[in-house]
Amino acid sequence: LPLTGITEISEKVKTVDIKKYVTEKVGEPTLRDIISELEKPGRDPRAEFKYATFQAGIKEISDLLVGMELEGIITNVAKFGAFVDVGVHQDGLVHVSQLADRFVDDPTQIVKVGQVVKVRVLEVNEKLKRVSLTMKLQEKPQPQNGNTARLPGPRLR
Repeated sequence: LPLTGITEISEKVKTVDIKKYVTEKVGEPTLRDIISELEKPGRDPRAEFKYATFQAGIKEISDLLVGMELEGIITNVAKFGAFVDVGVHQDGLVHVSQLADRFVDDPTQIVKVGQVVKVRVLEVNEKLKRVSLTMKLQEKPQPQNGNTARLPGPRLR
């Protein structure tokens, strides 16, 4: 409808005799609520919709590199973690252990479907079409060669 049509409707609503439309299923209070909302055209009571800004040039799983920080949208939450759309055809998984810097018993306490999150790519397996992500952005990625030995330091006695 053009804006003038919406304005006309909101004016006509004020002249409606509500009592003519009361039934067993729809009472006067419900009709008053409906009329009240129709008198406010263009007002949307929903919260502002937030959306992720996908990184330019990232369209395929092969475009992802370990260590990349991306913005994505939570598409599903399971007991073992959350799936995140980062703009490629395959959603990535943030394992429950990678959702926060603390123990997480229930992923729904941390994230919800539709939430925009920042993630870092931990691993990409093109053959299996799997993308491992983390929401722990402060942590440094583990060495790729598998060497996780600590550096020598002073010994405490």
